[in-house]
Amino acid sequence: MSSIFGMSHNWTLIVWTLLAIAFLIVFIAKFKWNPFVTLLLSALILGFLTGMKPLDIVDSVTKGLGGTLGTIAIVIALGTMLGKMMAESGGAEQIATTLVNRFGEKRVHWAMMIVGFIVGIPVFFEVGVILLIPIIFTVARKTKMSLLQIGIPILAGLSTVHGLVPPHPAPMIAIDAYQANLGKTILYSLIVGIPTAIVAGPLFGKWIGKRIQVEPPAQLADQFSASSTRKLPGFGITLFTILLPVILMLVGSIATIIDPEATSGFTVFCEFIGHEVIALLIAVVFSFFSLGFSRGFTKEQVSKFTSECLAPTATIILIIGGGGAFKQVLINSGVGDAIAQIATSAHINIILFAWFVAALIRVATGSATVAMTTAAGIVAPVLALNPGANVELVVLATGAGSIVLSHVNDAGFWMVKEFFNMSVPQTLKSWTVMETLLSVVGLAIIMAISLFV
Repeated sequence: MSSIFGMSHNWTLIVWTLLAIAFLIVFIAKFKWNPFVTLLLSALILGFLTGMKPLDIVDSVTKGLGGTLGTIAIVIALGTMLGKMMAESGGAEQIATTLVNRFGEKRVHWAMMIVGFIVGIPVFFEVGVILLIPIIFTVARKTKMSLLQIGIPILAGLSTVHGLVPPHPAPMIAIDAYQANLGKTILYSLIVGIPTAIVAGPLFGKWIGKRIQVEPPAQLADQFSASSTRKLPGFGITLFTILLPVILMLVGSIATIIDPEATSGFTVFCEFIGHEVIALLIAVVFSFFSLGFSRGFTKEQVSKFTSECLAPTATIILIIGGGGAFKQVLINSGVGDAIAQIATSAHINIILFAWFVAALIRVATGSATVAMTTAAGIVAPVLALNPGANVELVVLATGAGSIVLSHVNDAGFWMVKEFFNMSVPQTLKSWTVMETLLSVVGLAIIMAISLFV
């Protein structure tokens, strides 16, 4: 009797969640309410509908907003400064010109996917977007191609790595929980990830780019796409500057893998400089010299660039924070647990089960990392009862499920929406479909591989 009541309660929570999400979409898309205000209202409505205490709702909202922005706000600020330095020095122009010349205008979107895949290996998705937005804007302007045809391949590369490829933190969570082999997981992740990124990136990007025409936000486009009249910096130094935070984060990841207990001072130092905030800070300071002073800019000009570029990011930061508040209410109201309990009661293939659990939690909470972490805890004991299962493929299935159907409760959704200057429906048709393609195509390839290994 209690189990029946529990299942009934779980489904009730899901119904309330769907109502809150419907309110959010309708008021932003149809009534054009401010997204930040609407996100906060949706979080409050969901909290009351699910029976949370009023002060607990407020606490969830403030902690969710603060927790989400704790790192992302710094990352956006530093990443925007780095982007501004690339734009003012002509660095973004140089990279865009070189890629277009090497690949040709008709194939440049394939180059974008490769860039996203490589840059995304050691960095969180949000960091990668911030680093690459100036290049997206500049390539789109130079080639006169659709912004989405250029941007979707980069987003696909970043997101594929985020969910599937070690040593990214998200798949490392599942590797540790399932006791999977790191080397095998990396091998399988490349076999699965590359074709998946191709389908959801260049192929889908070309298709959707013809159907949704958007222009970058005017202020960001001006500061990221404006190139100096002076001679462009060298391709090598520009590429090194933008890859410096990637290199530092990769060093930190490798040090953690080699010495997970951080027993040596050198490992601690590598982890420190490999943290996304420190890595970006180092890269920004380096850019002052490599793209600033060495290009003939004065200290007053560099200071002006890095101050004026922050104003357009204020709205983006608030909206991402609002998404974090909504996500936290979802978690604290018990919706995530409800999803997990419903999924656990289903008797399906372990690979499908891992994908399904991660996917449901991802849809409920909006966080790929939360989905991966929670799903790993649910799937691990079930996996222990299936000794014949390929553990590495279960890791990848969990990762694929954790990136499905990004929507209004995902900070990444709002980041992409704002940077690409799209409406909510346009973001759902492009970004959300791309994420779902990554997840479903990835699952299909994983299932196919499972027939042979």
